[in-house]
Parts: sequence; C-alpha cells; structure tokens
Amino acid sequence: MDLVEEFLRHLAQNVNASPQTVRCYRADLKEFQEFLSSGLVPGTDKALLSLDHHAVREYLSHLHERGVSRATVARRLASLRSLFRHLARRGLVTGNPAAMVSTPKLDRRLPHALSEHEVESLLDNAFGTGPRDLRDRAILELLYASGVRVAELVGADLGDLEMSSATVDGMLRVLGKGRKERLVPIGSKAVLALRTYLRVRPMLGPGTPGLRAPGRATAAGREAARDALFLNARGGRLTDRSVRRILDRRLRRAALLSKVSPHTLRHSFATHMLDAGADLRSIQELLGHASLSTTQKYTKVTTRRLLEVYNRAHPHAKGPGDG
Repeated sequence: MDLVEEFLRHLAQNVNASPQTVRCYRADLKEFQEFLSSGLVPGTDKALLSLDHHAVREYLSHLHERGVSRATVARRLASLRSLFRHLARRGLVTGNPAAMVSTPKLDRRLPHALSEHEVESLLDNAFGTGPRDLRDRAILELLYASGVRVAELVGADLGDLEMSSATVDGMLRVLGKGRKERLVPIGSKAVLALRTYLRVRPMLGPGTPGLRAPGRATAAGREAARDALFLNARGGRLTDRSVRRILDRRLRRAALLSKVSPHTLRHSFATHMLDAGADLRSIQELLGHASLSTTQKYTKVTTRRLLEVYNRAHPHAKGPGDG
C-alpha cells in the first residue's frame, strides 16, 4: 500500500481538500520520497514509518543547498507534518518527526500591486476580436474586478456565473481554500467582457480557425470541461499555468515590464479597494481570507504609499540638503 497515495485520497474524500491542494501535496511528498530513494534510506512505506527528525532536517538541508526558497521549504515541511499527523492518527507512527523541526523564518514581504494606471494600460491594450483575444480580456478583467485566486477562476463553471440582462453587474460563485464557497461581485467592465467572450466560447476547440491547439484533448477531457467557464484552444478546462502564460503575453503587448503574476491582480484589487475607502472586513470577505490579519498586510502597502506621497509633496518632509 502506498501511504502517500492513501493520505492524498484521505485529503480529497474526507477533508474535502481542493484538487489544487491535493496536487501540491502530491508534488511535495513525491519529491520527499525521491530524496529518500536517492541515498538516505529506501523510499518505501517502511522507510516513512521509521524516519526520525534527523532525516527531515537532512531533507531541508538538501533543499537549502539546491537554492530552494524559504517559502517553498516551509510549504514542504508543512506537507510532511500533515502526512505524519495522519499516520499518527492511524496508529502507524508514534510521533511526528516533522513537528520537531522548526519552520524556516520567512521574509515578510509586502504584496506587490500595480498602480491603477498600469492596470488600465494592461486592460485597455488592443486585444483583437478573435475567440482567444476575447477570452483573455475576460480573464484579466475578471481577476482584477473580483480579486479571486487563479485556482478559483479556472475552477469556475458556467453555472457559477450570475449575470442579469436587467443589471450591468453580476456575481461569481467560487470555491476557495478549505472548499469554502463564496459569492464575489463583478463590475460592469468585467460583465461586458464576459458577455462578449461567452458569445464566442463555443468556437474554442479543435478545428477553430486561427487557433493553434498543441496536443490532443481526449473526448473524456472535453466532456469533463464542458461546463468550465474558461476553455483552452483544445476545448478543455484552462489551467493555472495557462493563465500565467496569458498574462505574460498580454504584459509584453502592453509594454509593461513589472514583475507581475496573476496573483498581483488580486493584490491590486485589494490595494485599490482599500485606497478608495473600503473597510478591511469587507475586503477580507471578498478575498476569502479566514483571518483578518492576512488582509491587514494591505494597510501596510497603503501606508507606505501615503508616506511616499507625503515625502515627495510636503515642503517640510525633506531634510537639509535634500533639495
């Protein structure tokens, strides 16, 4: 029996973890098994059940030597802790060796947000009128308008979108972390982009003129993606990585050189809402944060920006010799 696969099934079936979460755990734990197989001890179930905290520390040292970031090391350690906690509950181990290892101290970096001008430059750039262009515009408009995570966006189905012909705005139902459902509002620009995209959505798929579709989607894959809100050129459900490539392509066309990820649009959404006077509790609800402290990091971004404006503008802010 593969203990890792059994643990992953437990996450999916009993803990109700999202497919994205299960994929991350699988990647982390499989890499740990490969590390065990490469020399420390054979990467078998028996090895997992006999490990101590020294083996976990050696693994973390191995990651550090490879130049893996502290955030990634911390995430992989958390994956190991979850696995051994599960094994302990089943009575297969007497303790949790990963719990005896300290989590690397992480740098508290403030989230990077685009300025409103940069967002407008990205979204107002010429997109074209083809199915893929209209899809890309709808994706970027929706990410900025709603602040949803990319995993939430690509996991959305057509039935999760609520748009009435009587109003210019709408709502999107998303499944967030911990499989928690929430409704997020989407504004008029995103609604317009979505309506335009939905008219050409049936054209995304094999044989569509002007679309390159590397690889071949299976009939089962197309059937599984039939209800997906956003489709790729093969008619399948779009992935997180595909959205990253879409954003990169659009950034180049808009001549924006900032280091931007799809998550940057989420940060920009929160920062601009706070700048405009939205309260933290509302932003917490919109972002799907379990803790208000997670949302409070955006106040630091706004405070830093206010200080920069003050130091540039106020005549008494400059010290002697500053000009």
